[in-house]
Amino acid sequence: MHDEGTAEQPSRMRLYAIDIDEKSIARNNSNIEHEREVAIFDLLDGNSFAVTGREDGPYRLRLSIVDQKLAFAVGTESEEVVVTHFLSLTPFKRIIKDYFMVCDSYYEAIRTAPPSKIQAIDMGRRGLHDEGSRTLQERLQGKIDVDFDTARRLFTLICALHWKG
Repeated sequence: MHDEGTAEQPSRMRLYAIDIDEKSIARNNSNIEHEREVAIFDLLDGNSFAVTGREDGPYRLRLSIVDQKLAFAVGTESEEVVVTHFLSLTPFKRIIKDYFMVCDSYYEAIRTAPPSKIQAIDMGRRGLHDEGSRTLQERLQGKIDVDFDTARRLFTLICALHWKG
């Protein structure tokens, strides 16, 4: 059962905090850093996040890369960590590589290209981002339930973690 929440009482099936492992994150690209900050802000502003079989949210999420796997360490307000799920990065590698290649083209196009070319590149970028988001939802199935908007923002954070430049 998912608690939608009200203005007076926010949903319990949500994230209230997100921590990124500092050792895992890339710091060499200001565009990626900006996207990460925006994704965290947007995630905390509105998300749907439920740990399968639990109703003790809201949750704190710590994202990191451990032994070439994506670690989702989930805690509650009363417990540091209640569950940790590890996802193989293999299903994401091609999508992330293509996504960053298109992002580089997009940021370059913003400086010099006509609007029609920028729009075309942005459509490709959004398509890859959607593909990564759907893949994330599939990989989390049976472990963590997230809506598509939450998956999109989490995928942005995964990219920031995974991409080392």
